[in-house]
Amino acid sequence: MNKVKERDILSKIKGLGVAIVTPFTATGEVDYAALDRLVDYVIEGGVDYLVVMGTTGETPTLTLPERVAVLRAVKARNAGRLPLVVGVGSNDTARVVELIDQTNLDGVDAILSVTPFYNKPSQRGLFEHYKYISNRSPRPIILYNVPGRTGVNMEAATTLRIARECPNVVAIKEASGNIEQIKEVIEGAPEGFLVISGDDSLALPVMKAGGVGVISVAANAFPVYFHRLIATQAEGGSEENDALFEAIRPTVKMLFEEGNPPGVKAALAMKGVVGNHLRLPLVAVSDDLYGRLEKSITEGEFC
Repeated sequence: MNKVKERDILSKIKGLGVAIVTPFTATGEVDYAALDRLVDYVIEGGVDYLVVMGTTGETPTLTLPERVAVLRAVKARNAGRLPLVVGVGSNDTARVVELIDQTNLDGVDAILSVTPFYNKPSQRGLFEHYKYISNRSPRPIILYNVPGRTGVNMEAATTLRIARECPNVVAIKEASGNIEQIKEVIEGAPEGFLVISGDDSLALPVMKAGGVGVISVAANAFPVYFHRLIATQAEGGSEENDALFEAIRPTVKMLFEEGNPPGVKAALAMKGVVGNHLRLPLVAVSDDLYGRLEKSITEGEFC
């Protein structure tokens, strides 16, 4: 990758990214009017970049035409206001490249690609998977390690090998939940390779260790609050910022209590941004959790 372009993308994926949800109507269609509202809501709330077609977007339940239409809609509403990252992943390496080739990448700054799921490749298999994609992708790649969903953990040594040997792999979204592993990647990362927290609850600890921000689920519902947290930490942090982070942590924990994105969709519905609708096998949160979330958001005054 051209070094100028490499520096350009590195500046675009720092700070607060938001993994946006895909709104649905009560009858199950993609709700494009709500998607427009959501894009405006998070941009006006101060997020630094958008991530579309990730797990939080319920991508496994979207048809290929719907994926094309959702990406087109987000591009149109964003209108170049913020950098845009698109998720492209599969447990079939050749399929990832096929999907990249089929995706209109005009206006897309980087690709977020999750580790292969279910078939549980070895560490060497993970390296070869990303090497293959790297050699064929026209856009920079952000690795995504989320063993709680995929069934395989990409170890620090493997991440660092990819970072060193695959020039257009520029970052990792680390959601292993293992802060020691994340620190090992940060400490061993070559110049020009960034570490991004994939867990809202670890956003500040990862940044304190040298990470550059978070790709957030919670920022769908609380963009202003999370923008303040991440921006303040990027400037060195403060005790007040730590206290604000601790204040929202119980609410963030509730967002994931019955899976993702049911919790954040419930919070967005409370705020009137999108409807509280999901596609099976995901279902809306229980009445009990909805009530507790509503109480926490109201009492916490999270904007």
